[in-house]
Amino acid sequence: MRLGVLDVGSNTVHLLLLDVYPGSQPVPYASHKTDLRLVRYLDAAGNISAEGRDALTSFVTEARDFAAENDAEDLLAFATSAIREAGNGGEVLEHVQSRSGVNLIEISGDQEAAVTFSAVRRWFGWSAGRILDLDIGGGSFEMAIGDNGLPAAAVSVPLGAARLTRRFIHGEAALPSETKRLRQHVTRLLTPAVETISAVGTPTLTAGTSKSFRSLARICGAAPKGEGPYVPRPMHLEDLRLWTRRMEAMTASERAELPGVSVNRAAQMLAAGIVAESAMSMLGVETVQICPWALREGVILRRLDRLHVDPDVVLNRPSEIIGRVS
Repeated sequence: MRLGVLDVGSNTVHLLLLDVYPGSQPVPYASHKTDLRLVRYLDAAGNISAEGRDALTSFVTEARDFAAENDAEDLLAFATSAIREAGNGGEVLEHVQSRSGVNLIEISGDQEAAVTFSAVRRWFGWSAGRILDLDIGGGSFEMAIGDNGLPAAAVSVPLGAARLTRRFIHGEAALPSETKRLRQHVTRLLTPAVETISAVGTPTLTAGTSKSFRSLARICGAAPKGEGPYVPRPMHLEDLRLWTRRMEAMTASERAELPGVSVNRAAQMLAAGIVAESAMSMLGVETVQICPWALREGVILRRLDRLHVDPDVVLNRPSEIIGRVS
């Protein structure tokens, strides 16, 4: 079956098409995305403007058509913090559905943390023991911890990198006073969330998911994307502290020249670094292992789990399953 997954995030709207069958890996067949950056369309009251609503609707319609042209049989569409925290998020979703026919499901912060955790568990496996996952998005920051396939605790706080940059940093380079207020704000909001996570116990492995963590790890010396998804990519708190301080003195244009940082995300990398550094410090985490799977893969894996598997086919006629993707 060809499956389409449309992810409406705070930074990017991304459609993935995959050929899937029971037990298959979520390997993309095709991709179609845009850096819409919904957070830039928020007004002073926290509502998404008509311009932002229409831009989202236009791309969702475009993604729907792309999926149809490529013979997608099913389309899963969901939206995260940019929609759920907007004052008019429900109205925007209704507008998108009425114009495009696509029903965008709003995922809560706790759900986002839990589904991402399930993808991380699949990636590292049971031998990883108790996993703690940290995920920095454009609008929110999620943490989840547990010993099983689903987390024992999952929390979401409004500490996304794009949100914080928009609120605290107003120039090409951050002023010391802006950085100080940003750090104080992050610590204040993280404190109760860290208490919830820490109450579960000490993790055996701490994972970092999302583009922000991948970029931060690359800045700190992790292997580039071209070396493939299976190369270990650890990021150490000692290195992150050093680079976060360096980024405080850089302009956004200078940050864009760092390894693993795109021009579109350069402005928000300082905020991402401060959130990651603060969370790791407060949780007592010295090293984060970067995981290539996150929310999108978690949604895909849950959909795959619901595909029917005939035991007779698996045991006696496995070539029939292989043939489904030929």
